[in-house]
Amino acid sequence: MGFNSLGLSAPILKAIEEQGYETPSPIQAQSIPAVLEGKDVMAAAQTGTGKTAGFTLPILEQLSQRQGVKGNHVRALILTPTRELAAQINDNVVNYSRHLRLRSHVVFGGVKINPQMLTLRKGVDVLVATPGRLLDLHSQNAVKFSQLEVLVLDEADRMLDMGFIRDIKKILALLPAKRQNLLFSATFSDEIRELAKGLVNNPVEISVAPANSTARTVEQSIYPADKKKKAPMLAKLIDEGNWQQVLVFSRTKHGANRLARFLNENKITAAPIHGNKSQGARTKALADFKSGAVRVLVATDIAARGIDIPQLPQVVNFDLPHVSEDYVHRIGRTGRAGETGMAISLVCADELSELKGIERLTKQVLTRKVLAGFEPTNALPETTLDTRPIKPKKPKKAKKPRTEHQDGQRSGENARGHKPQGKNRRHQGKQSQGTEQGNRGRAQTQSAASNGKPRNANSANKPQSENQKPRRRNNDSRNQSDAGNTAPRRPRRPNNQSGNRRPNNKQNPTS
Repeated sequence: MGFNSLGLSAPILKAIEEQGYETPSPIQAQSIPAVLEGKDVMAAAQTGTGKTAGFTLPILEQLSQRQGVKGNHVRALILTPTRELAAQINDNVVNYSRHLRLRSHVVFGGVKINPQMLTLRKGVDVLVATPGRLLDLHSQNAVKFSQLEVLVLDEADRMLDMGFIRDIKKILALLPAKRQNLLFSATFSDEIRELAKGLVNNPVEISVAPANSTARTVEQSIYPADKKKKAPMLAKLIDEGNWQQVLVFSRTKHGANRLARFLNENKITAAPIHGNKSQGARTKALADFKSGAVRVLVATDIAARGIDIPQLPQVVNFDLPHVSEDYVHRIGRTGRAGETGMAISLVCADELSELKGIERLTKQVLTRKVLAGFEPTNALPETTLDTRPIKPKKPKKAKKPRTEHQDGQRSGENARGHKPQGKNRRHQGKQSQGTEQGNRGRAQTQSAASNGKPRNANSANKPQSENQKPRRRNNDSRNQSDAGNTAPRRPRRPNNQSGNRRPNNKQNPTS
């Protein structure tokens, strides 16, 4: 079966042919007809099976039948977890719509927002976005959704892992209720199904591969290694194998920088890519890797689902991931679209538990190899396959958002940067103690006045009338300023005979 039988128009079929594709993948063959029928879709497939074209092609077909978009409006919205994946999806949209009169755009953080706002003024048919930047644009009234027809959540499981659930719910609340919803994920976990309850309506479920399975076209193996010898070991594997394009995964950002620096010092061109790099540096590193200017791209897991390189031959796990599922996504960068690939992991004795978790998840014991001259001093113990079923993860409880009282103050002890309760109590205790001392001092003064001992020279003779003007200094402010002050109060200067005002010393001195 070819793409001709899926109901796509001639301009899209021409673009597919120009990309070199002839036969749809299983996920494409099932999802494209369902999307064209206007149904909601939940699709699960392992990475590298062509999921992007599975929703991009039918969306372009639908939008091409009804053209016209208002300024700042969007007709199809595709949400992705990472910048690299967003850019990759937009590239596919551009390639497949090159013979159509449709506009597409991609927005994500890390770059200036003003050029994105200018592009959105004309309106776009397809917008690919990361959740955070999309909310920023909406808050500035740069993007509107009243014309939205289709919503796509791509790599939904990854978005939940990265903590985007709250942003996703905010975005869903902004969209029109009548729309088509497409949810694509590597797995149908409990969290994904919980999210789907408030998203899709009577969806068509598509699953073309078991959860967390690896492609059969990928040859997997491990090399036991000492931790400090991994870098020279990788350099030797690259030189002996004459690898011209290899994607290496590091667990940490600093580790990626160190490894790339080591490889460059050994005359192997390498570039790191991770979250601390600017978007310009990340884009350049990826472009140089695709063009062949850089042989080794050292990446953290941020790039695990955002790199789509045709015929990528090798993937190396310099460090095993703590989360076993990330291993599947890492090695899924090779062996894509039916091509063969090789996945190698350098494993030290400290990573035995991670290795066992990966073998249990993939249901296979990975083949061990030894590199001559790099036999490990700390031997990696042999492993056996653990066939016990893996318990599904419990869905994470979303944190309750802070509510606002009617007077505009947030609930909670520490809202708006207030000090913790313990410090407030000490502060309040000192203040109340000082106030009590001030009250006692004032009470003693009043008691002395009642016994014929006025506090100052004029207090006994001063009339107390209702029309008397109040003092500028009220009792509360005096109490606060006098709190805790045991020194005797300085007597006030006596008033003139009228008792109304103090005399002007310059004009009528009394002394």
